[in-house]
Amino acid sequence: MAISTADFRNGLTVETGGDIYVILEFQHVKPGKGGAFVRTKLRNLRTGAVIDKRFRAGERMEQALIERRSMQFLYRASDEYTFMDAETFDQMTLSADSIGGGAAYLKPDTEVSVVRYKGELLGVEVPNTVDLAVSQTDPGLRGDTATGGSKPATLETGAVVNVPLFVDEGDVIRVDTRSGEYVQRVTS
Repeated sequence: MAISTADFRNGLTVETGGDIYVILEFQHVKPGKGGAFVRTKLRNLRTGAVIDKRFRAGERMEQALIERRSMQFLYRASDEYTFMDAETFDQMTLSADSIGGGAAYLKPDTEVSVVRYKGELLGVEVPNTVDLAVSQTDPGLRGDTATGGSKPATLETGAVVNVPLFVDEGDVIRVDTRSGEYVQRVTS
């Protein structure tokens, strides 16, 4: 389906130059001299690279119709992750490379979206935040909280995250999977 730059919106997927991109942001620009254009920030769905690209106003391109399938993470065996389709109960195994950095925060029964374009696997979208238990961390020292310090904590999935000094072993914390940062303590 062909679309023009007038149809741009955040989150729209387009095919240009043989690659699939999602529009992160865009801006219509009408300079005093010359023709109008659209300045965009695009993320390549195959590589994850973010680029800046300019399109002439009214330029046409193909919209990429992306298929997102909700799947449940079952288990990990060495460097392979197994997922199950909740509707058909079909299972698929993917490598850690195809999942990306979010693989470190997957625990069994986590819902993810598997992204495909014309049958080609583009990747796995993990939830933006997950709640995980702290399996190992050093105790915080009394009086250290005034400095706003942090300490490393190993989570139940094996991922290591910097947490505030008041977080102890056994606490459940919320982690942002995009940045790998501590968000808040859920329960203690």
